Amino acid sequence: MQLIDTHVHINFDVFQPDLEAVRSRWQQAGVVRLVHSCVLPSEFSSIQAIATRFPEVSFAVGLHPLDAEKWSDETAELITSLAVAEKVVAIGETGLDFYKADNIEQQIMVFESQLAIATSLNLPIIIHCRDAAEEVKQVLHKWHNKGGELKGVMHCWGGNPEETNWFVDLGFYISFSGTVTFKNAQQIQASAAMVRSDRLLIETDCPFLAPVPKRGQKRNEPANVLYVAEQIARLRGETVEAIASQTTQNACELFGLVL
Repeated sequence: MQLIDTHVHINFDVFQPDLEAVRSRWQQAGVVRLVHSCVLPSEFSSIQAIATRFPEVSFAVGLHPLDAEKWSDETAELITSLAVAEKVVAIGETGLDFYKADNIEQQIMVFESQLAIATSLNLPIIIHCRDAAEEVKQVLHKWHNKGGELKGVMHCWGGNPEETNWFVDLGFYISFSGTVTFKNAQQIQASAAMVRSDRLLIETDCPFLAPVPKRGQKRNEPANVLYVAEQIARLRGETVEAIASQTTQNACELFGLVL
C-alpha cells in the first residue's frame, strides 16, 4: 500500500534532531512521496536541501497569508524565479486566514498575486483557507471569470459539504489532515464522506494537528498520514487500501509526481 502526504513542514527545527528516524517511520508506514509546503520564500534553501537529501520529497514555494505584510514586488519576482527549480511542483501555501488576522485587502492582494504566478508557470496552487471560505471562493471565481486557468488543492480542509462543493466545482482537490479524526469535527467528517473520489487528497500538515490516536503529541509526522487514510476509509465505507490508491493517484495527477 502506497501513501502520499501532500502537505508537510519537515524543515522546522523540531524535526532536525532525528529526521532520519522520522523518514524511516514514514517509509515503514508506506509513504512513498511527500509534498513540502512553504511558509516564507526564505525557507527555500532549507526545503530544497531536504528534497535533495530525500528523493521522495517534492516541494512548493510561496508566502503564507499570515505573512502577507511581508509581500513586495521583489517577493513576487523571487517566488517566480525560485519556482522553476527542480522538484518544485506547486505555488504556496497561499490563501486567506481571517481567524488570526484581519488585514483582508492585503491578504487578497497577495493571494491574487500568487494565483498569477501559478497560472503563468502552469503550476498548481496550495490554498490555506481559515474562516475565509466565502472570500476564497470569490477570489477564485473572479480569477476564473477573467480567464485564468487554475488547478490546486484546498489544504487541511475544515469546511462543510456545501463549501466543499464550491471548490470541487471549481476543479480543486480537497485535502484532509488529522483534524478529520477529531471527535468534534463533524462538518469535516461530513465533507470527507461526500467529496468526489477523484478530488480527494490526504496530508498531515506536520508538525501540526497530530491525528487520533496520536493526538496530544507535540509533534505530528508524515507516518501519521496512515491514520488520516484509515479514518476517511471508515467515513466512506471503503477499504484503507482503496483510499490509499485513489489519493495516491490524485496526488500524482495534481502535482505531476511519478512513482
